[in-house]
Amino acid sequence: TKEILKYLKEQEYVSDLLLPQEIKNGLSTVYIGQKIFYFPELESTNIIAKVKASPRVEGINEGTIIIAERQSAGKGRLGRRWFSPLGGIWLSIILYPQLSPSYIPRITLMTAVVIVKAMERCAQIKAQIKWPNDILINEKKVGGILTEMSAELDMINWVVVGIGINVNVAHREFPEDIEEKMISLQEFLGKEIPRVRLAQILLEEFEKYYERLKRREFSSILKEWKLSSHTLGKKIKINIGGKVVSGEAINVNEEGALILKKENGELEKIISGTII
Repeated sequence: TKEILKYLKEQEYVSDLLLPQEIKNGLSTVYIGQKIFYFPELESTNIIAKVKASPRVEGINEGTIIIAERQSAGKGRLGRRWFSPLGGIWLSIILYPQLSPSYIPRITLMTAVVIVKAMERCAQIKAQIKWPNDILINEKKVGGILTEMSAELDMINWVVVGIGINVNVAHREFPEDIEEKMISLQEFLGKEIPRVRLAQILLEEFEKYYERLKRREFSSILKEWKLSSHTLGKKIKINIGGKVVSGEAINVNEEGALILKKENGELEKIISGTII
C-alpha cells in the first residue's frame, strides 16, 4: 500500500483511493466485491478479469472484482477505446451464472439499472440509459458498460461485466475529440463524490439485481430500465454491423432487444447495434 500511495502521490492523486480494505469496510454484500484485486494502473480491468475467470483459477469466486485507479487502454464496445483517467471508477465483476448465453443483453441492461440506482442513492442524480450500454446525464456520457463472456451452445462458462464511471474527473481531462460528449459526476454537481461509497453502493445494488435476474425476474428489472430510458420514443439511427437503419425506438423486449419501427411501418428486432 505504501508503494501505491507513493505512486499516486507522484501522479498528484492521493485522495479517496479505492483500496480493497476501504471498499470492504461497511460493504453489505454476501459475495459481490468480497474478493478484490486492486491495481493503481492497468491496461483494462476486463482483460485481467477474463484471464482470471477463464480457467476458474483457485480463489476466483463469483463476484470477484478487478478495480483500477486508471486504465491505459480501457475498452468500450466494438473495440472502441474508453478514456479512463484517475478519479473515475473502473471495475470488472466476474460472474458464473447458470444461464443461457441469450441472457447476456439482459445482464447489460440490468447493470445499467444498477448504475442509475447507485448514482441516485449516492448523489441524488437521475441519470438516463441510452440503449444498450451508455449512462447519460444532460445528454452527455457519464458511464458505460462492457459485458463479455465465454459460452457453450446453451450454457455460459463465465461473464465479465466491465463498468466505467466518470466520477471526480475534471472536464479539462477529457480529450478534445470527445469532451463535448462527456460529463463527470463532479462536473455536474460542482463537488467531489466519495468514490468508495459510490463503489460500495454499486456493488450492493449489483448483488440485489443479479439475484433477481437469476430468479428469472427480468420483467420487473426491465420496467425500471424503461423508466430511465433515454432511447424509447425517440427517432433514431442505428448502426448494425455497418448497415444503418432508422426509425422509432418503440420498445425493449424481454430478451433485451430493441424494437425499431421503421419508416415503412415494419418492426425490426435489434439485439446488438450502436445508436448514432
